[in-house]
Amino acid sequence: MTYTTRVVGQPDTLDYRVFIEKDGKVISPFHDIPLFADKPNRVYNMVVEIPRWTNAKMEISKEDKLNPIKQDTKKGKLRYVRNAFPHHGYIWNYGALPQTWEDPSHTNTDTKCVGDNDPIDVCEIGEAIGYTGQVKQVKVLGVMALIDEGETDWKILAIDVNDPLAAKMNDVEDIERYMPGLLHATNEWFRIYKIPDGKPENQFAFGGEAKPMSYALDVVKDTAEAWTGLVSGKTSAGDIDLSNTLLGNASTVSAAVAEEAAAGGVTKAAPNTDQSLHKWFFISGSKI
Repeated sequence: MTYTTRVVGQPDTLDYRVFIEKDGKVISPFHDIPLFADKPNRVYNMVVEIPRWTNAKMEISKEDKLNPIKQDTKKGKLRYVRNAFPHHGYIWNYGALPQTWEDPSHTNTDTKCVGDNDPIDVCEIGEAIGYTGQVKQVKVLGVMALIDEGETDWKILAIDVNDPLAAKMNDVEDIERYMPGLLHATNEWFRIYKIPDGKPENQFAFGGEAKPMSYALDVVKDTAEAWTGLVSGKTSAGDIDLSNTLLGNASTVSAAVAEEAAAGGVTKAAPNTDQSLHKWFFISGSKI
């Protein structure tokens, strides 16, 4: 399938939105894009929210009609991650698997924590830098379990199937074999990235260990089943918007919503990006 983006507004503003289109029609990246690009070969679709080396905290908006990608906010201000030395912005293409959901009413038996109410996160480690709204085809290699304020926040480790190393990488140990240091850097990044904003170091389940591909696939399967319960109405959606254009569910599908959601553009100019985003923060006691 071929997906394109429809951009509304200017980057680094509250109005900025990236909608996903299929055949020129706006769809939901949360609900309309299939989880599998090639199920027999376990190739998954991944929606890129944040390109590698960038700082703006972009995410699929669960609450908005057709779930465009927009920049997260806190107290009305746009959110960015700081550069915790030696890292700069996000160190992988960061995004989510469509048609998955981490159920906040379900406690995982291994982590002993509930889900974080989001599609499952993906760190795509290939060499090509993606773009916001890109739909990549990836193979799953492993998973880490970040514990964020009492919630399980799974981090799937994956690689673009078109990457030169993809054919050689089939499980988590291959990451260390072909990309030495990346697992350590990933663990460190998630542990310290909130410290420059005055928050404590993040914690992991499993002692920060990256679990293998087989475990990761079970996590993806569980979150896919949770999403099915969500869109079927078996699980309360809360503030999550379920509008879509392709699922064929009469209670949530709406072509009119698609045109309304992405109608028009925002013409105001983007402000100057905060220059403090370029600062490197040196975290005392980082386990480098």
